[in-house]
Amino acid sequence: MCKYSYLLIIPLLCLLACSRQPASFRIGVSQCSEDIWRDKLNSELRMAAYAHEGVDLLFASADDSDERQVQQIDSFLDVGIDLLVVAPNQVGTISPAIDRAYDRGVPVIVYERKTDSRNFTAYMGADNRLMGRQMGEFVCQRMKNRARVLEVMGLNGSSPAIERHEGFAEVLAQHPEMVLVDALQGDWTEDSGYEAVMNYKGDLSQIDVVFGQNDRMALGARRAFIEKLGSDERVKSGRTLFCGIDGLTGEQGGIALVRDSILEASYIYPTHGDEVLDLALAILEGKPFPAETPLQGALVTRQNANVLLLQAKETDRQTQQVDRLHALADNYFARLNQQRLLTLLAFGVVALLLVAIFLFYLYYRGRVGLQRERVLNNLWNIEPNLSSAVASQAEVNTGSQEGDEGALEENPPSAQAEQGTGDEAAEAELSDASASAFISRFRGFVESRMTNSELSIEDLASDMNLSRVQLYRKVKAITGSSPVELLRTARLNRGYQLLLTTDKTVSEVAYAVGFSAPAYFTKCFKDEFGMVPGDVRK
Repeated sequence: MCKYSYLLIIPLLCLLACSRQPASFRIGVSQCSEDIWRDKLNSELRMAAYAHEGVDLLFASADDSDERQVQQIDSFLDVGIDLLVVAPNQVGTISPAIDRAYDRGVPVIVYERKTDSRNFTAYMGADNRLMGRQMGEFVCQRMKNRARVLEVMGLNGSSPAIERHEGFAEVLAQHPEMVLVDALQGDWTEDSGYEAVMNYKGDLSQIDVVFGQNDRMALGARRAFIEKLGSDERVKSGRTLFCGIDGLTGEQGGIALVRDSILEASYIYPTHGDEVLDLALAILEGKPFPAETPLQGALVTRQNANVLLLQAKETDRQTQQVDRLHALADNYFARLNQQRLLTLLAFGVVALLLVAIFLFYLYYRGRVGLQRERVLNNLWNIEPNLSSAVASQAEVNTGSQEGDEGALEENPPSAQAEQGTGDEAAEAELSDASASAFISRFRGFVESRMTNSELSIEDLASDMNLSRVQLYRKVKAITGSSPVELLRTARLNRGYQLLLTTDKTVSEVAYAVGFSAPAYFTKCFKDEFGMVPGDVRK
């Protein structure tokens, strides 16, 4: 009887809906590792997201672990992302996770590193082979095509390590006196460059150039040279040169290391996080986008290091200013949301009070209706646990319009008809025994003929040797309900029992108890018992 209480909750739900933010795009960013280059990329992605309302970025770093990156990508899929940006740790190990994302309809941008999976939407990254070639050409020119070179490679199996080595070795092979003495294995960290050189069994005093495939490994190799040779004289005198790749800004970045003559050269490996986000949004919004986006880098030498640093400092200054403005905006909107929440809570409290009042009113009505139901059940001899409150007279009148009980529709007799018989007082004074016998007899006729969907009140009155008006008034006087209500209750209770005790379908049960339309049986059943017929067997 509280099924209408939802009407009072609707205003509260509308208020809550108005407070929601516009539908957002959730983008998962799976980084193979965590370092200053990737921190710069993540920062650029966040900065670009400021200009796009409703973009939610989720970041994860695998710390060079294939297993962890696979788990993180699967976690992104579990929480629900609209697009995946992934820098695979190695060429083949992350491919199954990328395939799973793509197969689930999530667009995939492979960024910076390559994969052997073909199940991705777009690729963005710099040409690592070109970087290796240009660094090789610089070393050859700087050493006048005569030098012994030691290379420290990045993570084994990663596409940048493979391609940078191929490009670098290709150029050195063109010059007979440029000897690539060895290619040591690192993992992109400074410590791995240091350990690789410390474990090298060759004579470091015979090495003219060290090419670290990134600036951090070049710096670690330089530290190992000084320690193993017992002096920094060879390094500081420039008899052994150190080159890297990344060319990051900041006082600890590759550009500053070149400016300060710690590295001989570096190569700017661009991040371009704003372009990554633009590509992601173009895919999500169904706009045209390139399948492959190359990122352009540049060689850093002592001749251009100062200019590049000045440009980078200005860019960093502007970025910091935007960050401050965005922090102020975030603070303002946070206060605004708090005020909005307090307003919604106030409305919510009022709405809940109204609901409580309304539920109390329904409870009071239900108690009155329950007393009427008990009287009806006792007289009609129906098990209480298989019945619910009898439908109101208004439901009887409207139910006849559904087409199932048209033959049984009755309106209360007119005043003239009620006054025409002259025996109202006698009927009103029926004894309990007489009333019970009358109802028992009436029930017998109903149960014997309830399967007939054409059964009318006139038919029942004729069976009991009464007029239609007399039957209506006697039944109403004894039970408080009309003959139509009692017939419907009997049919529904019989239907309930058939559903419990037989394997008949809902349609078969509807026809078996006198409903000509299963849909109307289902409607009446739900009104009576608060559930649809199919739920009885559950």
